[in-house]
Amino acid sequence: MFSKEFLFGASLSGFQFEMGENKKDIDENTDWFVWVRDFENLINGNVSGDLPENGAGYMSNYPQIHQLAQDFCFNLLRIGIEWSRVFPDSTQNIQFGSEDMLEKLDKIANREAVEKYRDIILDLKMRGFTVIVNLNHFTLPLWIHDPILVHKGRETEKIGWANENISIEFAKFAEYIAWKFNDIVDYWSSLNEPNIVSQLGYLNINAGFPPSYFLIDWFNKSLINQAKAHNLAYDVIKKHTNKPVGIIYSFSWIDVLKENKEIFEKAMYFENWYFMDMVKDKLDFIGVNYYTRKVVSEFNPFKLGDLEISWQILPGYGYSCPERGFSLDGRPASDFGWEIYPVGLYNILEAIFERYEKPIIVTENGIADEEDKLRPQYLISHLYAVEKSINKGIRIFGYLHWSIIDNFEWAKGYSKRFGLAYTDFAKKAYIPKPSMYIYKEIIKERSTEKFISFDPYNIINF
Repeated sequence: MFSKEFLFGASLSGFQFEMGENKKDIDENTDWFVWVRDFENLINGNVSGDLPENGAGYMSNYPQIHQLAQDFCFNLLRIGIEWSRVFPDSTQNIQFGSEDMLEKLDKIANREAVEKYRDIILDLKMRGFTVIVNLNHFTLPLWIHDPILVHKGRETEKIGWANENISIEFAKFAEYIAWKFNDIVDYWSSLNEPNIVSQLGYLNINAGFPPSYFLIDWFNKSLINQAKAHNLAYDVIKKHTNKPVGIIYSFSWIDVLKENKEIFEKAMYFENWYFMDMVKDKLDFIGVNYYTRKVVSEFNPFKLGDLEISWQILPGYGYSCPERGFSLDGRPASDFGWEIYPVGLYNILEAIFERYEKPIIVTENGIADEEDKLRPQYLISHLYAVEKSINKGIRIFGYLHWSIIDNFEWAKGYSKRFGLAYTDFAKKAYIPKPSMYIYKEIIKERSTEKFISFDPYNIINF
């Protein structure tokens, strides 16, 4: 059973949801805005050609979306605040830690954006929601990251998370937002999926993420600078609030094709613990994003900075399955080709709690499924994994589905639909899918017990 205090809801971000209804809502000052319309990216198929300004329109239509969440018994929403909206111009000339830093930041902040975010959060609070605010979800202001110049290998100081000064600039933003909103925010998160930012930005450069510039040194720098940014942000947020401060990380359970404890532990360390160990002393909770597993096998060792990689990720499992097909184990895969593997969530929750002994919230868990054919079982099976983890004594205080409505899925645009509600992007209408009603029933029942017999692919076998 989920306790009466357990929090159910959904996660949203800024860039993926905000634009679409009103021209005033367009944010041209972020790296992703220029990235998705770059000619080279378009002709090479690195991005979809879809544009964020044709999106779901959350910034104007938040009352309708909040009402939808309320109608389906949610009591928690996670939202994002866009750094580039609040500070469209550089903050680098303002001294970090000075007595008048916040007042100086307040003078150059975009007051309209600040007030809009306050209106959004107040609307949630008026409806009785618990609110998590995440301060960075992939995007960076153009004044600190020019992804096109970096991608083309041209000299620039605007190198994003590889810039030694970015941690300080992020801490200024974090403290300013905490100063402005500490009275109406319940939980704070610094960063979303720092490992994905670094891996897709500087290693797996065919994923369509900026700056798509292969450089191992910058991969390591970007991870370390994000860890520094979190640690600094934790300290400055705590100057203004006693509310919990955490981080959101993309965790993957590791399976080894042929049992090999050494390879398992090395792959688990690289995928999950390397970054988290850098921030573990500045965490009140851990946000767990989980979608599927990774299956690895032994491989000829090579160096990745200070790390030795002695395994390879195998196709046919986890994130590497045929779209709308099946994994090599016979499990169904999403429209993205991501294997449904709920036991991986159960396993990783146990491993995280055992290693860090911190309260956990599942901050993202969902599936790209336009027909809503697999989402019902995905929801049931993964909530069962959470429920089973709680029954085992793991401290989990909430579950957030990704997401409440269809949105802009980064380089894939609008082709991958993760919403519990269907978004008509032209009409800005949000229509609940069948899976959303199942989620509502689980919330009302506080258990998956009455639903777990729905298991057509036999994946709830753990």
